[in-house]
Amino acid sequence: MVLTNILILLAFLPLAGVAIIFLTQGPEDKKNNYARWTAFWTSMVVFILSTTLWVHFDLTNPDFQFVSKLSWISDSTLSLHFGIDGISILFILLTTFLIPICILASWQSIQHHVKLYMIAFLILETMLIGMFCALDLVLFYVFFEGVLIPMFLIVGIWGGSRRVYASFKFFLYTLLGSILMLLAILFMYHEAHTTNIRELLTYHFTPEVQLWLWLAFFASFAVKIPMWPVHTWLPDAHVEAPTAGSVILAGVLLKMGGYGFLRFSLPMMPYASEFFAPLIFVLSIIAVIYTSLVALVQQDIKKLIAYSSIAHMGYVTAGIFTLNQQGMLGAITQMLSHGIVSAALFLCVGVIYDRLHTREISAYGGLSKIMPKYAVVFMIMTMASVGLPGTSGFVGEFLVMLGSFQRNTWVAAFITVGIILGAAYMLFLYARIFFGDVHNKKLFDLSDLNWREKIIFVPLIIIVMWMGIYPSSFTKLINPALNQLIENYHHALDQEN
Repeated sequence: MVLTNILILLAFLPLAGVAIIFLTQGPEDKKNNYARWTAFWTSMVVFILSTTLWVHFDLTNPDFQFVSKLSWISDSTLSLHFGIDGISILFILLTTFLIPICILASWQSIQHHVKLYMIAFLILETMLIGMFCALDLVLFYVFFEGVLIPMFLIVGIWGGSRRVYASFKFFLYTLLGSILMLLAILFMYHEAHTTNIRELLTYHFTPEVQLWLWLAFFASFAVKIPMWPVHTWLPDAHVEAPTAGSVILAGVLLKMGGYGFLRFSLPMMPYASEFFAPLIFVLSIIAVIYTSLVALVQQDIKKLIAYSSIAHMGYVTAGIFTLNQQGMLGAITQMLSHGIVSAALFLCVGVIYDRLHTREISAYGGLSKIMPKYAVVFMIMTMASVGLPGTSGFVGEFLVMLGSFQRNTWVAAFITVGIILGAAYMLFLYARIFFGDVHNKKLFDLSDLNWREKIIFVPLIIIVMWMGIYPSSFTKLINPALNQLIENYHHALDQEN
């Protein structure tokens, strides 16, 4: 019974923490402290509960598991329909893993409206888990759009000096993209008379209809991931967001677009996916090379890492639309790796920003002599970001290159250029911050990592090394669902031809 409804429990358990925080009374300091501990332990319980999904997941079953269904709106086909396969389970684990880290990272840096801040993160967790396990298309849309509200508040209330501009830009970009997806969902319901995702996966839309539906979904997913040229909201959102906001934005929210392509565009619109694949390759290559060049000239550490995220998502979209086993597996692995590595890099930026209150690269230099433990953590994440063998970044990039080479050698060649540029801007960044003489005397006052920061970074390092040394413990979860997706995709294409 518990396992049958475990996904509903997982998705809505954070709201229990919200209720407890909301009802807390007393002096301001006591309420804030209580909100921090309640949010942390609620998210920890959710994380521990989510690990039972991995323990009980049937690796031989490519279909949706832990399926549960409750009536949502009476006299309609809409239902609270949840289930996960080998693709969505890892994104749920990524979400539940990062939320407690976000709360810990905000422990001291967030000092005003603490209750609201913790409530926003718990609601965000509910929305993300619900989105990754929704098996009803309308339910998916509700959670997909619901993510915007807490993220809008996190950037707009606790962000930097241009937080209002950044939060509105983020909201408008993502909302406008999603309106077209809503229209597509309404048309699909009118056509197929169902919003059940499992039934829609087997429904045949005509090639002409597929083209329009694909473009409508693409408008939403391309903004979310984000792809060039609709990426401009991301650097602003990252720069203005508080550290934990950047962590969850890069760690999970950017993966919503990639997940959407895998869950809807490819299996429901195979003809259109094949038709538009060359367009995706061109946009992905531009994203990889252009944003890498932009990252090279950045003076703000956070903005540099934000542009590197766009470049990494370029590998993801290219990998997904290779439409072969290696490329798509590499794309999913790259999303998971980026979720951990980019989160850790933004946390690293937060560590020195909390101490010196600047993100300008020129303000640092020679930091390895003053903060050696911090320098080691940053180095490990830099190596993972550039795809060094033995780290998580290598597995995803290698598989994407392999898949791209099978699909088109030119795509593989251009992506390789992006990897070289990526190594250049990350190593250049590391050298400017950590090597050389200490010219800024304020740096001598900085302390190395404290116990709370060590607790945050240790599990991130373990996962980066784990994914790099033993990736099959993750890929064996993905492969059954991915193989079925590819098989159904090519079967559908054969029928069209």
